Amino acid sequence: MDRGLDARRKRLLFRSLRRGTKESDLVIGGFARSALRDLDEPQLGALEALLDRPDPELLGWVIGLRPVPPEFDTDVMAMLKAYKSAL
Repeated sequence: MDRGLDARRKRLLFRSLRRGTKESDLVIGGFARSALRDLDEPQLGALEALLDRPDPELLGWVIGLRPVPPEFDTDVMAMLKAYKSAL
């Protein structure tokens, strides 16, 4: 197991679980708990980029209130949307 990736996954989990709003914590944190161990390095980068966005913007994309900009319309966003739909 790659210790660098493990540490990165732990940081991403922390950031995902402490977004600042209850809804984001549940959706994004829940997704991170279920998917992080299976994400490869480029996917971890895509998740990091999503987590850099403000909560209202990111959650708006996930629940379909706003269109996802092309630079954030990745396989990770698709997985996140699918996770939210399955809730």
